[in-house]
Amino acid sequence: MAKVGFIGLGNMGGPMAANLVKAGHDVTGFDLTEDLVNKLERDGGSPAISVAEASAGAEFIFTMLPAGKQVEIVYGSDTGVFSNARPGATLVDCSTIDVATARRVVQAAAKKGYSMLDAPVSGGVTGAIGGTLTFMVGGSEVAFAAAEPMLRIMGKTIVHAGKAGNGQAAKICNNMILGISMIGVSEAFALADRLELDRQKLFDIASTASGQCWSLTSYCPVPGPVPASPANRDYAAGFTAAMMLKDLNLANEASKATGASTPLGSLAGQLYNMYCNEGHQDVDFSGIFKFLSAAND
Repeated sequence: MAKVGFIGLGNMGGPMAANLVKAGHDVTGFDLTEDLVNKLERDGGSPAISVAEASAGAEFIFTMLPAGKQVEIVYGSDTGVFSNARPGATLVDCSTIDVATARRVVQAAAKKGYSMLDAPVSGGVTGAIGGTLTFMVGGSEVAFAAAEPMLRIMGKTIVHAGKAGNGQAAKICNNMILGISMIGVSEAFALADRLELDRQKLFDIASTASGQCWSLTSYCPVPGPVPASPANRDYAAGFTAAMMLKDLNLANEASKATGASTPLGSLAGQLYNMYCNEGHQDVDFSGIFKFLSAAND
């Protein structure tokens, strides 16, 4: 049994921490929202009233935070992880943030004597609850070897992507593909509607032909063909449009910083920005089908 600190107990972090508890580990958690800390306590974890308390004495410290700014504060402030973690603790940030910040925080950890990984996830709330997340991990081989058994409690697929920051790089590239492909699938169904082609017929054909992709076969943006998709629950979010926009913005910022040409990624970001600005930021990202379909009216 390991002593674990977990900071950030929201829709993703809460279930992840609960899975560590279920596996028999001693998990102390902190979140700014008291109800989330209380939920962890009901799940068998221990509540903390601060980052410092959650970090103290832990062999492993996990964070799941909204953005790079919060990551830097939680780790680097006087009351943060670096100032309170035990010597030799392994630190794992599971937030999705920009590559530069991820590398900067890992470098700061190394100066303090800590091994640290950036390990963003894919799989959404369902994956967090079921312990089937994909972890994209950047950092040293030594840190990865130490953290991998813990990651396997929370995830099904664990990939060491290379040096610090490469986990974030993999995440934003993956989600740029996802955002672009969801728009492509949505546009195809919108066109099929105009052509009076039955949606199920399009699905049956495209899902076994060259148009096959995850956005079609696992997360179809129209009701009917994939019963488990959010489209059949009025687009109740598994992964919100706001989160997709955040990831596309990170990809576009990285493109500008590196001089990479990503015109489709840029356009996808613009479309999701328009969609969110219409008040749909909390809707599932596949709901952009309704936005694109309405644009044809």
